[in-house]
Amino acid sequence: MIGNKLFIDTNIILYLLNGDETLAELLNEKQLYISVITELELLAYGGITAKEEKIIKEFVSQCKTITINNAIKQETIRVRKTYKTKLPDSIIIATALYLDLPLITADIDFKKVEELTLLYYET
Repeated sequence: MIGNKLFIDTNIILYLLNGDETLAELLNEKQLYISVITELELLAYGGITAKEEKIIKEFVSQCKTITINNAIKQETIRVRKTYKTKLPDSIIIATALYLDLPLITADIDFKKVEELTLLYYET
């Protein structure tokens, strides 16, 4: 089907942590990759409880977190200029492109990035 590796967007993690069983089934047995931006978005969200923070940290520890390198910076610039996406989204998209992995998201703006292997998740 889609292979064993998936790059996941922040919104997918939020749906998953809120009990989305369809996502849980889809992501089961997959090697999950996230951008450092996703980790920051999840942990910097205002109002999360200590319990929620612990759950997020546990989930993130099971993923391969990719930091920004020079190649991802250059791809981010290209994506942002070409598609006018928000900077955090541009970094996430650029990282998925850099890794050449399918990206799963519920963000409709990602659909405009033609070269992205996108798994659009409709809620």
